[in-house]
Amino acid sequence: MNATHITYILKPGELSLKGGNREGFERVLMRNLRKLLALRGLEGSGTRAEGGGGRFFVSCPPEAAPRVEDALNHLFGISGWAGTRSCEKRVESLLAACVDEGTELYGRGMRSFKVEARRTDKTFPLDSYGIRVRAGDAVREAVPGLVVDVRSPQAVIQVEIRERAYVYSMSRPGLRGLPVGTAGRGLLLLSGGIDSPVAGFRMASRGMGLDAVYFHAFPYTSEEARQKVLRLAEILAAYTLGIRLWTVGFTEVQQRIKAGVREEWTTVMLRMAMMEAAEKLARRTGAKCLVTGDSLSQVASQTVENLSCAESLTRLPVLRPLVGADKEEIIRLARTIGTYETSILPYEDCCVLFSPAHPVLRGGVDEAVGYYRQLDLAGEIDRALKNGARH
Repeated sequence: MNATHITYILKPGELSLKGGNREGFERVLMRNLRKLLALRGLEGSGTRAEGGGGRFFVSCPPEAAPRVEDALNHLFGISGWAGTRSCEKRVESLLAACVDEGTELYGRGMRSFKVEARRTDKTFPLDSYGIRVRAGDAVREAVPGLVVDVRSPQAVIQVEIRERAYVYSMSRPGLRGLPVGTAGRGLLLLSGGIDSPVAGFRMASRGMGLDAVYFHAFPYTSEEARQKVLRLAEILAAYTLGIRLWTVGFTEVQQRIKAGVREEWTTVMLRMAMMEAAEKLARRTGAKCLVTGDSLSQVASQTVENLSCAESLTRLPVLRPLVGADKEEIIRLARTIGTYETSILPYEDCCVLFSPAHPVLRGGVDEAVGYYRQLDLAGEIDRALKNGARH
């Protein structure tokens, strides 16, 4: 690295396992990387993204580095990234870069190291073993306080010989997973709670693009509750390269349910109505599945029996990425991705406000379907979707 130019190296994760399909995954990864950089205003800034064949690179002027690093922290499909020292493919230049890296490591408090090398260009005069030996000796001699420890070093100096030589050590973890857009599109049922944004994030990490739907029950749920969901969608969009969010007014549907079935069944009926509405919307928008934040037995509506009732009339796949996660796991991930503080704002969603005191815990599918068909909600659901707003 120098004062006028910073180069970052990106390491794809699962993409390396894709065999003959890897090239397609790499194209999507590059497209997503460039879009994330553009969304941060880096077009025309001297920032460039390039690569393929197992490694990607971003080069930028120093003043652009914080925005580049923010983009890399939101990019699915890479296992890690690091700022590198890039130099000519000459032994002397490579050893000097390694010494500079070792000096910086010593200044950061490191006292032991080893060198690892990868030589893609076989014309380089040293093989991988030769690079490790020569670079290790050079660093040890130039930085006396830094000793070689091949078993448990405090730092690892990485050397890669490609079209240029790259030297780096302070790697940072990536989001891993697969590039968004490689696994189709799903429709996320997004509430204002903690779970559903995390579910969306988990599906995006598997390469799924996302749309979202929020069911709003004005005036029983406030404008603040709607704004909270808009903010959650905004946070998710930073990882998913955008989200189309539909807000669907569900007040009439809920009132019809409340008046039409015994109180203990209202939650199950509402979940079935939401699934019906979401499936209709998904088919109109091209989503191939529904995504929910359900976690098994976390609340009454999430027993295995009630989950079966909720999806009993749905033909699209219903994906529940959090089904085996406990609340603490979900909260930890919500904090990591930045949704937690918004999710806990004290504005209730429609599910909470219409919850019965003693809901049915293990509804039978046949009984639930019978009650639901008697309600005949198709007209109300179609009107709600027609009047919904897209953000």
